[in-house]
Amino acid sequence: MILSGGPASVYEEGAPALPEGLLEHQTRAKFPVLGICYGMQLLARALGGEVEKASVREYGRMQVTPTPESVLFASPSSQGQEFYAKKFYAWMSHGDETRKVPPGFRISAQSSAGGVAAMENSTTQVYGLQFHPEVTHTEGGTKILEHFLKKLAGIHPDWTMASVLEEQIKAIRKQVGTVSHVVCALSGGVDSAVAAALVHRAIGDRLHCVFVDNGLLRYRERERVMALFAERLHLPVTCVDAVDRFLSKLKGVEDPEKKRKIIGAEFIAIFEESAQQISATAGHLPVPVPEFLVQGTLYPDVIESSPAPGSSGELGDGRKHSATIKSHHNVGGLPKDLRFKLVEPLRNLFKDEVRRLGSELGVPDEFLKRHPFPGPGLAVRVIGEITPPHLELLRRVDEIFIQSIREEGLYDQIWQAFAVFLPIKSVGVQGDGRTHDHVVALRAVTSSDGMTADWFPFDSRFLARVSSRICNEVRGINRVVYDVSSKPPATIEWE
Repeated sequence: MILSGGPASVYEEGAPALPEGLLEHQTRAKFPVLGICYGMQLLARALGGEVEKASVREYGRMQVTPTPESVLFASPSSQGQEFYAKKFYAWMSHGDETRKVPPGFRISAQSSAGGVAAMENSTTQVYGLQFHPEVTHTEGGTKILEHFLKKLAGIHPDWTMASVLEEQIKAIRKQVGTVSHVVCALSGGVDSAVAAALVHRAIGDRLHCVFVDNGLLRYRERERVMALFAERLHLPVTCVDAVDRFLSKLKGVEDPEKKRKIIGAEFIAIFEESAQQISATAGHLPVPVPEFLVQGTLYPDVIESSPAPGSSGELGDGRKHSATIKSHHNVGGLPKDLRFKLVEPLRNLFKDEVRRLGSELGVPDEFLKRHPFPGPGLAVRVIGEITPPHLELLRRVDEIFIQSIREEGLYDQIWQAFAVFLPIKSVGVQGDGRTHDHVVALRAVTSSDGMTADWFPFDSRFLARVSSRICNEVRGINRVVYDVSSKPPATIEWE
């Protein structure tokens, strides 16, 4: 059993608790238990330890030192193999700490701040990690999980991406049936491209792809995406020009949650209209109005949007399983009166798994290696009110940044890179005269699934060249800043 992390504090009223009788059952059945972050604190408190608000909060990369003779970390003297003989870096995200481990437990690792980073009782087979081994920024985190699952729990791995592909094709055919037609929301990104290829494999020509130009796309994105689909993925795609429609709805809106919900509702309205048009223009063959909508929703979208009350994502007593970080337009931004039945074959996968599934499907690298682009597009990269002039400035800045990264040979090393238009002006000197112009921020991060991320350490000379190009080539910009925040405490996007 693995007890996951979560946003609650174990000592707060109403915090998620262990099911009644679980620990007694575990003692009798002797199955291994691993608590991660909140899960470790839950175990510590339930078994007689002490959990309190941390004197020093730990967010992001922290150095961890394993203690000798640890079974959990498989030190040489305990398992005959060495995972960690010295310090390593792990990813933390917690404001509480285990001040005292339960009776019978030993401290397996400590953080550089002196906190309990891991604990274990090998006799009862209960283990805890204060850090997150499942994220890419924890050094050797996969090894720790693999050791727990294979060696300590004795589980044999049989999950493969080929099995996921087979299962999803069966599930799509069962859900859609043999007659119904399907609309697919295409963005040009990895997720929607893989979702489209997967559904097309399952139902063939009953899939109808729709790409919406909402006026919030990157530089020449519409032309590039349509060419990619035609030349590389060989899927028929209808392009809908909805620039004026979206920008008029977003006029004067500054709140990021409102932006996302407006965009989500407008997308759905366009897909509903497209479904009617597909049926009306089908030619001599009768085509029913598509009642299904394919979305490239991923598991991080679901986690960060958090389920609405009464949904299957809640705990049994009505509490949410996670905190709402932001409403992704394809999850939290959907209207309540949605006419479509959703087909979301990637809903339980992370981005790295989607890329592997796409490779299994034969999706070209031009799609699989593209940096993620948010569904709301540049709406969440123009901080504050969205205006056409601000969008145009941002497109030009973003294009220079991405071009420079490609020219430097760094594109594939970076998970996501983009520019952000800030709602401030600064004083500058250009042409020996005073300017009062806009400020942009550059953001580039490394990650594998988007759940955690670290800023990319560009060479300072590279940043100097990019900044100089932006200020010289984009009239209206006189200051460039680089974002060096990790996730957590920040998110990847600014809104």
